[in-house]
Amino acid sequence: MILNFAHRGSLTEAPENTLPSFQKAIEHRASAIELDVQLTKDGHMVVVHDQKLARFNKQYPGFIKDYTLAEIKQIDIGSSFSSEFRGVTLSTFEEVLAICPPDLIINIEIKNIPVIYEGIERKLVDCLKEHNRLDNVIISSFDHLALKKVQQLVPNMPLGLLLYYRILKPWEYAKHCGLQLASVHPHVAYTDKEFIDEFHHLGLKVLPYTVNDKAKYQKLIELGVDGVFSNNPQIFAGV
Repeated sequence: MILNFAHRGSLTEAPENTLPSFQKAIEHRASAIELDVQLTKDGHMVVVHDQKLARFNKQYPGFIKDYTLAEIKQIDIGSSFSSEFRGVTLSTFEEVLAICPPDLIINIEIKNIPVIYEGIERKLVDCLKEHNRLDNVIISSFDHLALKKVQQLVPNMPLGLLLYYRILKPWEYAKHCGLQLASVHPHVAYTDKEFIDEFHHLGLKVLPYTVNDKAKYQKLIELGVDGVFSNNPQIFAGV
């Protein structure tokens, strides 16, 4: 089974990482979605990629961590996408979970660089337990120490190793890093047959990001990837 993730929801059709974006991905019958979590000033998990608000609303400087949830909920981020979404705000992680069917696979990326959110791993795990959503979940991060903390809290939680830079023999790093990984998530630019084969030898799925071109997608499938993260509804819906 090829597993294609709607990257930040259906971000070409609605503001990324918002409830409308995830609702549209679900309407497309996506089998999996990807989202990002960060913490507000008062410790609430919100779903957002950037650690600053400037790309969505230039009236609000600073980082996500500088605002309380109540303040976040007053900030219009939808208008930067289109007038149709005027008034749409960032969602809490709990709000997103509430609209996700139980069989929908959710890749949760912990955004922990450059801001380090102390305790976000426990908050995330506790929230998943409270909502009975430990199944059909992958937790990923470029912060591999965050993955280690998740593993200590839930030893059997599927973990995704996010990689951005090209490094020498990344499969050796994955083998010896002490993480019980389920998958590796590399940048699409260097995802080649050697990379795929070496990680498959370790028993890990290879899920590159971000694959939007259908020709590139087909080539990666031929090379043996197990799925992709995509902004293209035709790809993440398996069309």
